[in-house]
Amino acid sequence: MLGLVLTAGGARGAYQAGVLKRVGELTPFRRRPSPFAIVAGASAGAINGAMIAANSADFSSASQRLAHLWGDLSVHDVFRSDALALGHGGFRWLRDLALGGLIGGGTVHSLLDTAPLRAYITKHLAVEGIGEAIRAGHLYALAVSATSYHSGKSYTFIQGRVGHPVWVKSRRVSLAVELTLDHILASAAIPIVFPPVPIRSEIGECFFGDGGMRLVTPFSPAIRLGATRVFAVGIRCQSAADALTRAELREGEESHGGLASIARPPLAQICGVFLNAIFLDHLDTDLDHLRRMNELILANGDSAPRRRAARAISEPMRRVEPLVINPTADLAIVAAAFAHKMPRAIRYIMDGLGTPDAQSADLMSYLLFDSSYTRALIDIGYNDADSRSAEIESFLAAGTPLPG
Repeated sequence: MLGLVLTAGGARGAYQAGVLKRVGELTPFRRRPSPFAIVAGASAGAINGAMIAANSADFSSASQRLAHLWGDLSVHDVFRSDALALGHGGFRWLRDLALGGLIGGGTVHSLLDTAPLRAYITKHLAVEGIGEAIRAGHLYALAVSATSYHSGKSYTFIQGRVGHPVWVKSRRVSLAVELTLDHILASAAIPIVFPPVPIRSEIGECFFGDGGMRLVTPFSPAIRLGATRVFAVGIRCQSAADALTRAELREGEESHGGLASIARPPLAQICGVFLNAIFLDHLDTDLDHLRRMNELILANGDSAPRRRAARAISEPMRRVEPLVINPTADLAIVAAAFAHKMPRAIRYIMDGLGTPDAQSADLMSYLLFDSSYTRALIDIGYNDADSRSAEIESFLAAGTPLPG
């Protein structure tokens, strides 16, 4: 089966929408059901994945609609940015920090009020479409990952055909559920910035946050559900990351007396690196691991004795072919060009965190839910997919169909 893996963060999810829009225009997928039998998403990728899964009957239409929603997005659709809401939140932060030891703290759960996002997703995403797609045979399973704030484990909530795989590992748990809006919003709740989302389970009400925090193997849910080919959309520009590394090493070599000349990072830059560690690193690392596993399997051959021995193993290894699309442009630099589009009150707060290096200004790139920025990301994603359209079409066309 063919799997789709979407692990993004915040506003950068618009890049995924651009890639999927171009994929939906490929001739084999026009006005046809989605080629992805399995969809696995975390963070903003959970929202994108749910949109694709719920509208699996017409993939090209679903991808067009997803791009349209991202292209019309505004900050006010995601979180409250008015002075009253920000002032009230700031007052509670100051009260907890200054007087929490005397009167008790813990009244603040996030930096922003994301009530508008729930209303926006409710309006545009019909979660019942997920079940309809499964019953119609267009979808095998949708997996949405979130992080438990109680145990710290990564939970993957799965809605799929009866008998789909579930698993329990040391730090990863999967549950068969009927997905709701809460599961999807929990997966997209950026830590500290967005509030935890309560989800009812067999043990009661638990609180969850962004699925990217503990999902260190983003390919795993799709593979465990049976995917043999996986199409993933990342949000890291590898050339930009390499350029930063080279610049860092060069500064160290040229520094006088062994002291680096790179400026001390402000808090805004530290926050950006923190979010990068959650959203950017895991997909690349897991892709490297997947390729090594494929090489190991290939090196050991596929003889009949080995196949018989594999059947005795609870989780036999198999080759899984990946194709990953990453941005060719640095999305942090793109965000810096549109920073003036952020509401004035939010810009004022972010200016208080310091002015980061332009290429490290990732905090803005995650929170800039403005149509000017998201449309730029959609265009980048669309063009990146277009430049590899023949490769993508060949890869997806070779995907195995849903089992009968």
